[in-house]
Amino acid sequence: MMTRVSFDVNGKTHALELDTRTTLLDALREHLHLTGTKKGCDHGQCGACTVIVDGRRINSCLTLAVMHEGDEITTIEGLGKPDTLHPMQAAFVKHDGYQCGYCTPGQICSAVAVLDEIKAGIPSHVTDDLNAPLRLTNAELRERMSGNICRCGAYSNIAEAISEVAGRSA
Repeated sequence: MMTRVSFDVNGKTHALELDTRTTLLDALREHLHLTGTKKGCDHGQCGACTVIVDGRRINSCLTLAVMHEGDEITTIEGLGKPDTLHPMQAAFVKHDGYQCGYCTPGQICSAVAVLDEIKAGIPSHVTDDLNAPLRLTNAELRERMSGNICRCGAYSNIAEAISEVAGRSA
């Protein structure tokens, strides 16, 4: 069954006629040709498809596009451009946090959202004091980024990039 759905992607409104079973990932890649968001496992286990929806990060392979009527979606293409990189993109380049690059768009979208979560005071499973202001500790960083897998093992470089940006915005 086909239906119309409209959402804002990277600051631009898109109205699409989609099969109701189309995932947000496939709508972005196949219908809007925003191929920065990657299809890794297609089961929500690797994080390569992470995008930011209304300020929260989600695995776009696990959600249907029709569930996002009117939502504001940010993909890696919406964070920065080659000549004006988002600070997180620049930090990933500086710290070599991308290696093969397949997971990088999801890692960067997740990292941007992680810093926003901490700034908003949203606790994680390892937050030890719910009454104290949240800080980006090593445990917090690893827990919050645990849904993003890097086959190349660039985790320490990714952590350095995120920590650098967190230090600038703290």
